[in-house]
Amino acid sequence: MVTASPVRRQRLCYRRATMARKRRGWGGDPPATDSEAAQRIVVAAVDLIARTGAAITIADVAESLEVTRQTVYRYFSTADELMRAAAIASVDGFLDQLAAHVRGIHDPADAMTEGVMFTLDAVAAIPHLAILLSAPSEAARPSEVTSDLAQDFGMRMITRFDVDWQRYGYDDAALRDLVEFTLRTMLSFFVAPNVRPPEELRRFLTRWLGSAILAQSVKA
Repeated sequence: MVTASPVRRQRLCYRRATMARKRRGWGGDPPATDSEAAQRIVVAAVDLIARTGAAITIADVAESLEVTRQTVYRYFSTADELMRAAAIASVDGFLDQLAAHVRGIHDPADAMTEGVMFTLDAVAAIPHLAILLSAPSEAARPSEVTSDLAQDFGMRMITRFDVDWQRYGYDDAALRDLVEFTLRTMLSFFVAPNVRPPEELRRFLTRWLGSAILAQSVKA
Protein backbone atom coordinates (compact mmCIF):
# COMPACT_ATOMS: atom_id res chain seq x y z
CA MET A 1 0.00 0.00 0.00
CA VAL A 2 1.42 3.36 -1.10
CA THR A 3 1.22 6.13 1.47
CA ALA A 4 0.86 9.69 0.26
CA SER A 5 3.68 12.02 1.15
CA PRO A 6 3.02 14.75 3.75
CA VAL A 7 3.11 17.39 1.01
CA ARG A 8 0.61 15.49 -1.13
CA ARG A 9 -1.70 14.97 1.87
CA GLN A 10 -1.49 18.67 2.62
CA ARG A 11 -2.45 19.53 -0.96
CA LEU A 12 -5.37 17.12 -0.90
CA CYS A 13 -6.64 18.59 2.37
CA TYR A 14 -6.36 22.10 0.92
CA ARG A 15 -8.31 21.12 -2.20
CA ARG A 16 -11.04 19.47 -0.14
CA ALA A 17 -11.29 22.49 2.12
CA THR A 18 -11.49 24.79 -0.89
CA MET A 19 -14.23 22.70 -2.49
CA ALA A 20 -16.14 22.64 0.79
CA ARG A 21 -15.94 26.44 1.05
CA LYS A 22 -17.22 26.78 -2.49
CA ARG A 23 -20.17 24.51 -1.71
CA ARG A 24 -20.99 26.42 1.45
CA GLY A 25 -20.54 29.86 -0.14
CA TRP A 26 -23.67 31.77 -1.17
CA GLY A 27 -25.67 29.58 1.18
CA GLY A 28 -24.97 26.60 -1.03
CA ASP A 29 -26.69 28.30 -3.98
CA PRO A 30 -24.08 30.17 -6.04
CA PRO A 31 -25.35 32.87 -8.43
CA ALA A 32 -25.73 31.96 -12.10
CA THR A 33 -24.47 35.30 -13.43
CA ASP A 34 -22.34 38.25 -12.37
CA SER A 35 -25.46 40.41 -12.35
CA GLU A 36 -27.15 38.08 -9.87
CA ALA A 37 -24.02 38.00 -7.72
CA ALA A 38 -23.84 41.80 -7.54
CA GLN A 39 -27.54 41.99 -6.72
CA ARG A 40 -27.24 39.46 -3.91
CA ILE A 41 -24.27 41.34 -2.46
CA VAL A 42 -26.29 44.57 -2.45
CA VAL A 43 -29.26 42.82 -0.83
CA ALA A 44 -26.97 41.45 1.88
CA ALA A 45 -25.53 44.91 2.46
CA VAL A 46 -29.01 46.46 2.73
CA ASP A 47 -30.01 43.82 5.27
CA LEU A 48 -26.86 44.33 7.35
CA ILE A 49 -27.25 48.12 7.41
CA ALA A 50 -30.90 47.78 8.40
CA ARG A 51 -30.02 45.40 11.24
CA THR A 52 -26.97 47.25 12.57
CA GLY A 53 -27.97 50.85 11.80
CA ALA A 54 -24.38 51.58 10.86
CA ALA A 55 -21.87 51.47 8.05
CA ILE A 56 -20.69 48.01 7.04
CA THR A 57 -17.46 46.60 5.68
CA ILE A 58 -16.65 44.29 2.79
CA ALA A 59 -15.71 41.65 5.38
CA ASP A 60 -19.15 41.95 7.02
CA VAL A 61 -20.95 41.33 3.74
CA ALA A 62 -18.61 38.50 2.73
CA GLU A 63 -19.18 36.75 6.05
CA SER A 64 -22.96 37.06 5.76
CA LEU A 65 -22.84 35.44 2.29
CA GLU A 66 -20.24 32.85 3.31
CA VAL A 67 -17.88 33.98 0.57
CA THR A 68 -14.40 35.48 0.61
CA ARG A 69 -13.73 39.21 0.63
CA GLN A 70 -12.09 38.82 -2.77
CA THR A 71 -15.43 37.63 -4.15
CA VAL A 72 -17.16 40.82 -3.02
CA TYR A 73 -14.26 42.95 -4.30
CA ARG A 74 -14.85 41.51 -7.77
CA TYR A 75 -18.09 43.52 -7.92
CA PHE A 76 -17.44 46.44 -5.54
CA SER A 77 -13.96 47.87 -5.27
CA THR A 78 -14.58 49.61 -1.92
CA ALA A 79 -16.99 49.48 1.01
CA ASP A 80 -17.91 53.06 0.14
CA GLU A 81 -19.07 51.98 -3.33
CA LEU A 82 -21.07 49.11 -1.85
CA MET A 83 -22.71 51.37 0.74
CA ARG A 84 -23.91 53.69 -1.99
CA ALA A 85 -25.27 50.82 -4.06
CA ALA A 86 -27.17 49.66 -0.98
CA ALA A 87 -28.49 53.18 -0.41
CA ILE A 88 -29.78 53.47 -3.97
CA ALA A 89 -31.43 50.06 -3.75
CA SER A 90 -33.33 50.98 -0.60
CA VAL A 91 -34.60 54.52 -1.27
CA ASP A 92 -37.64 53.58 -3.33
CA GLY A 93 -39.55 52.61 -0.21
CA PHE A 94 -38.72 55.95 1.40
CA LEU A 95 -39.78 57.87 -1.72
CA ASP A 96 -43.12 56.07 -1.72
CA GLN A 97 -43.66 57.05 1.93
CA LEU A 98 -42.64 60.63 1.21
CA ALA A 99 -45.01 60.87 -1.76
CA ALA A 100 -47.86 59.63 0.41
CA HIS A 101 -46.97 62.15 3.13
CA VAL A 102 -47.09 65.19 0.82
CA ARG A 103 -49.94 63.97 -1.38
CA GLY A 104 -52.53 66.67 -1.99
CA ILE A 105 -50.20 69.55 -1.13
CA HIS A 106 -50.03 71.73 -4.25
CA ASP A 107 -48.23 74.78 -2.87
CA PRO A 108 -44.47 74.34 -3.54
CA ALA A 109 -43.37 76.04 -0.31
CA ASP A 110 -45.68 73.91 1.84
CA ALA A 111 -44.78 70.72 -0.05
CA MET A 112 -41.05 71.31 0.27
CA THR A 113 -41.34 72.23 3.93
CA GLU A 114 -43.21 69.02 4.70
CA GLY A 115 -40.80 67.04 2.53
CA VAL A 116 -37.76 68.38 4.34
CA MET A 117 -39.28 67.74 7.77
CA PHE A 118 -40.24 64.20 6.80
CA THR A 119 -36.75 63.54 5.43
CA LEU A 120 -34.97 64.93 8.49
CA ASP A 121 -36.99 62.56 10.68
CA ALA A 122 -36.38 59.62 8.34
CA VAL A 123 -32.60 60.09 8.26
CA ALA A 124 -32.41 59.20 11.95
CA ALA A 125 -34.13 55.87 11.32
CA ILE A 126 -32.84 54.92 7.85
CA PRO A 127 -29.02 54.63 7.67
CA HIS A 128 -29.15 54.16 3.88
CA LEU A 129 -30.81 57.55 3.50
CA ALA A 130 -28.17 59.29 5.59
CA ILE A 131 -25.51 57.83 3.34
CA LEU A 132 -27.28 58.95 0.18
CA LEU A 133 -27.84 62.49 1.46
CA SER A 134 -24.28 62.75 2.81
CA ALA A 135 -25.35 63.08 6.41
CA PRO A 136 -22.36 62.50 8.71
CA SER A 137 -21.50 58.79 8.80
CA GLU A 138 -18.47 56.58 8.22
CA ALA A 139 -19.35 56.29 4.54
CA ALA A 140 -20.72 59.76 3.81
CA ARG A 141 -18.83 62.97 3.28
CA PRO A 142 -20.55 66.38 3.49
CA SER A 143 -18.64 67.49 0.39
CA GLU A 144 -20.74 65.05 -1.63
CA VAL A 145 -24.01 66.86 -1.03
CA THR A 146 -23.84 68.15 -4.62
CA SER A 147 -22.82 64.80 -6.10
CA ASP A 148 -24.73 63.42 -9.07
CA LEU A 149 -26.10 60.69 -6.80
CA ALA A 150 -27.53 63.13 -4.25
CA GLN A 151 -28.81 65.44 -6.98
CA ASP A 152 -30.58 62.62 -8.80
CA PHE A 153 -32.16 61.48 -5.56
CA GLY A 154 -33.35 65.03 -4.87
CA MET A 155 -34.90 65.26 -8.34
CA ARG A 156 -36.69 61.97 -7.82
CA MET A 157 -37.97 63.34 -4.53
CA ILE A 158 -39.45 66.66 -5.67
CA THR A 159 -40.89 65.33 -8.92
CA ARG A 160 -43.14 63.08 -6.81
CA PHE A 161 -44.75 66.10 -5.21
CA ASP A 162 -48.27 67.12 -6.31
CA VAL A 163 -46.88 70.46 -7.46
CA ASP A 164 -47.14 72.00 -10.92
CA TRP A 165 -43.56 73.24 -10.92
CA GLN A 166 -43.82 74.92 -14.33
CA ARG A 167 -46.69 77.03 -13.08
CA TYR A 168 -44.34 78.47 -10.45
CA GLY A 169 -41.59 79.23 -12.96
CA TYR A 170 -39.45 76.12 -12.57
CA ASP A 171 -37.80 74.50 -15.56
CA ASP A 172 -35.37 71.57 -15.23
CA ALA A 173 -32.37 73.80 -14.48
CA ALA A 174 -34.27 75.73 -11.80
CA LEU A 175 -35.47 72.50 -10.22
CA ARG A 176 -31.89 71.24 -10.01
CA ASP A 177 -30.84 74.50 -8.36
CA LEU A 178 -33.71 74.07 -5.90
CA VAL A 179 -32.59 70.52 -5.15
CA GLU A 180 -29.04 71.70 -4.43
CA PHE A 181 -30.31 74.53 -2.21
CA THR A 182 -32.57 72.13 -0.30
CA LEU A 183 -29.83 69.51 0.12
CA ARG A 184 -27.49 72.18 1.49
CA THR A 185 -30.23 73.29 3.88
CA MET A 186 -30.73 69.73 5.15
CA LEU A 187 -26.97 69.27 5.48
CA SER A 188 -26.92 72.20 7.92
CA PHE A 189 -29.37 70.28 10.11
CA PHE A 190 -27.18 67.16 9.91
CA VAL A 191 -24.14 69.13 11.05
CA ALA A 192 -26.03 71.07 13.76
CA PRO A 193 -29.11 69.01 14.72
CA ASN A 194 -32.43 70.79 15.06
CA VAL A 195 -33.57 71.70 18.58
CA ARG A 196 -36.88 73.34 17.63
CA PRO A 197 -40.22 71.64 18.32
CA PRO A 198 -41.93 70.40 15.12
CA GLU A 199 -44.36 73.30 14.75
CA GLU A 200 -41.65 75.88 15.33
CA LEU A 201 -39.40 74.13 12.81
CA ARG A 202 -42.27 74.11 10.31
CA ARG A 203 -42.74 77.87 10.71
CA PHE A 204 -38.99 78.43 10.39
CA LEU A 205 -38.71 76.41 7.17
CA THR A 206 -41.86 77.92 5.68
CA ARG A 207 -40.62 81.45 6.35
CA TRP A 208 -37.13 81.08 4.93
CA LEU A 209 -37.05 78.04 2.66
CA GLY A 210 -40.62 78.65 1.51
CA SER A 211 -39.93 82.30 0.69
CA ALA A 212 -36.94 81.33 -1.43
CA ILE A 213 -39.01 78.76 -3.32
CA LEU A 214 -41.87 81.16 -4.05
CA ALA A 215 -39.43 83.86 -5.17
CA GLN A 216 -38.84 81.88 -8.36
CA SER A 217 -42.40 82.54 -9.57
CA VAL A 218 -41.93 86.27 -8.99
CA LYS A 219 -38.68 86.21 -10.97
CA ALA A 220 -40.32 84.23 -13.76
